Amino acid sequence: MFLLMQSKNHNNPPGVLPNFCHLGTSLRTILAVEAGALFAALAGSPGIPEGISLFAERSVVIQPALMLCLLALCLSSPILRKLPYSAGIAASFLIAVAIPTLSTFLFQWMLPDSHILTPLQGAGFSASMAGLLLIYFHLRGKALSPAVTEARLQALQARIRPHFLFNSLNAVLSLVRSDPRRAERALEDLSELFRALMRENRELTTLRDEIDLTRAYLELEQLRLGERLSITWHIDKMPSDALIPPLIIQPLVENAIYHGIEPCREPGEIHINIYRSGDAVHVVIRNPYPGKVSSHAGNKLAMDNIRERLALHFDLDATLKSQVLGAVYQVHITLPYSRAPQPTRPFAPAPRG
Repeated sequence: MFLLMQSKNHNNPPGVLPNFCHLGTSLRTILAVEAGALFAALAGSPGIPEGISLFAERSVVIQPALMLCLLALCLSSPILRKLPYSAGIAASFLIAVAIPTLSTFLFQWMLPDSHILTPLQGAGFSASMAGLLLIYFHLRGKALSPAVTEARLQALQARIRPHFLFNSLNAVLSLVRSDPRRAERALEDLSELFRALMRENRELTTLRDEIDLTRAYLELEQLRLGERLSITWHIDKMPSDALIPPLIIQPLVENAIYHGIEPCREPGEIHINIYRSGDAVHVVIRNPYPGKVSSHAGNKLAMDNIRERLALHFDLDATLKSQVLGAVYQVHITLPYSRAPQPTRPFAPAPRG
């Protein structure tokens, strides 16, 4: 329940009360509570069948109380985050204990002959689970503290050294005499790519900047592949101000060329579709599938790299899926839509008279 939502990172640093509305937070909480309830039922039963039966009966009370608890924490999150950290944690703990206790009182009032879970048992179970979850998420916050996260991001970023830089240099050299203006433009694109690769890239960037970088890369690849490569863009519904980890789309497009265009003798087409649906941003990249498993090992490395960087920034709120659709290979990224905070304008008094 205790995972921070920030505009630039969904993983919470220690000592900061989190936002309680994230998928990763809710999922971890539900799994932990269900596991605790199952353990308690098995421990208090003479056998495994009786324990499973008791767990199923208690879930009738536990599940609604848990959903109400998560909803209350999510709705009260803006207020709780304004409190000092210790006060916010104490208030969160009280909410996590009070709602299940009141739920068991209500359940016992509605079904007085039922002895599935008494209010005292409900209070003790909720206090134990709330305490354990607080400890878990506090330790997790330390493990994902900004210093550790930045170091891991730098290590991941160091592995991104696209081979196209060397290929592009050869393509530019071939144009120096025949088309010097085009060679100059290519060198400018190449310098932008070098600049993007060499920077630390610890902060999120906008989709607009990532697309500009990808276009510069594609112009360089067009020099090398010519008519063998064609690109179709579907970005009219793209939220240009959305924040994403840098160097996410360009490596995927590079993979699409490396594994889908280069192995084929015939011309191939890459489709890039970026759009917003609700509170999520979708990036879909499709390329020809040669019909056999690629021998290049770099594809899995690049996918794992991107998947881990998405997890570091957005936890379980971001996903990366790849699949073969007949003669097409598709990569689909889904991540939460967030924007950089707009700078506030200083107050200017109205002109007099």
